[in-house]
Amino acid sequence: MDVLEAIRGRRSIRRFKSDPIPEDDLMRILEAATWAPSAGNCQPWEFVIVTDEELKREIARAALAQMWISSAPVVIVVCANIPRTSWRYGERGRTLYCIQDTAAAIQNMLLAAYSLGYGTCWVGAFDEAGVKEVLRIPDNVRPVAIIPIGKPAEAPVAPPRIPLKELVHWNKY
Repeated sequence: MDVLEAIRGRRSIRRFKSDPIPEDDLMRILEAATWAPSAGNCQPWEFVIVTDEELKREIARAALAQMWISSAPVVIVVCANIPRTSWRYGERGRTLYCIQDTAAAIQNMLLAAYSLGYGTCWVGAFDEAGVKEVLRIPDNVRPVAIIPIGKPAEAPVAPPRIPLKELVHWNKY
């Protein structure tokens, strides 16, 4: 699949089939994430793979009761290991670079999953402390996104986009 096709074709999926995800496919998706660019090649991403049904429900409750999350066969909580970037870049590494880098890894995951026939959704609405508690995430690691993954049980249409001419500024804003 062409990368531009994947970018234009991927959708946020909130209904999943119960089909399991083979570990090989899951590892390919995670490996794609690790090829994202990162500030100083610090690679701050960490991945908590959740397949346990009760843990998925607890995560969904911590995600402001978005219970549909728990219907995905796999839920990945993508985290930023803050010291991995802050040791080199200080406060900017802690508050910006580790988040940007992790976001780039997430986008790679979404596109890789789509190219393999899976649906995903980038969930950012959640109680961070609640997710950390459920998954026993250490203090120096920050959950950035919850990514449910599975075979899609829906086919959403493309949402409208702001025209490029309204977004592009040449030489000056």
